[in-house]
Formats: sequence, C-alpha cells, structure tokens
Amino acid sequence: MDAIRIEIPSLSENIRIVESFIDNAKEKYDLNDDIYGNIMIAVTEGVNNAIIHGNQENKAKNVGLSVAYEESIIRFVVQDEGPGFDFDDLPDPTSPENLDKVGGRGIFLMKHLCDEVHFRDEGRTVELCFYFN
Repeated sequence: MDAIRIEIPSLSENIRIVESFIDNAKEKYDLNDDIYGNIMIAVTEGVNNAIIHGNQENKAKNVGLSVAYEESIIRFVVQDEGPGFDFDDLPDPTSPENLDKVGGRGIFLMKHLCDEVHFRDEGRTVELCFYFN
C-alpha cells in the first residue's frame, strides 16, 4: 500500500492545495467522476474542519492529509493538532432546531458521502474510506 502525504498550514486558502492533491489522486488511481465528486466534497470538508475547528485557524499548526489505495478501497486520512472533540456527541443537523444553522453539517456530509468514516486520536484524526471496483 503506497501512501502519499502532505502537510499544510491551517489557512483556509490552502484548500486549493487539497483540491490539487485530490485531482492528482484521481489521475493516479483512475477514479471515476462519481467517486471523485464524493471524495472532493468529503475530504475538503474534513480538512476545513481540521483547519477551523481542530487547529482554530492557527497557521503555526498544520493539517496532515494522506491518501492510500489498496485493492478496492481508497483511504484519505486528515489529521490536525487541535484538542480533539467528542465525535459521538454531535447535534443532528437535520433536526428542526438545527436546520437554519450555518455550520454543523460537515461530519454529516462526510458520513453520507463516504463508505466508512472513522475518528481516532480523540477526534484529531479522521479516516475517510471510499469503495470502488
């Protein structure tokens, strides 16, 4: 399993680097457009969460992003240097009291676009898995 990894400072404008990283993965692993769209949304959402919520936009802290491919799974791992969070106790963005809120949909989106989502290291690491043939 060959993994490719980058680290970026916690600045929201660095999302363009993440988009290029995903474009390169699309070429390298010959991903179809459907899975590519899901990956682009889910992974950029994960990195955005790491920058904003994990590292609190502290540019001295980095976000790590890696991709690995094995058999029919492509796995992206996003890591931040923040305090972590309780990923088992998140508000439901589809409940009526949360529908008008601006944020709070990132993890919900990731869980719906990925085949598997795993949180580790007290929420500082998220693994996004996509199946394809």
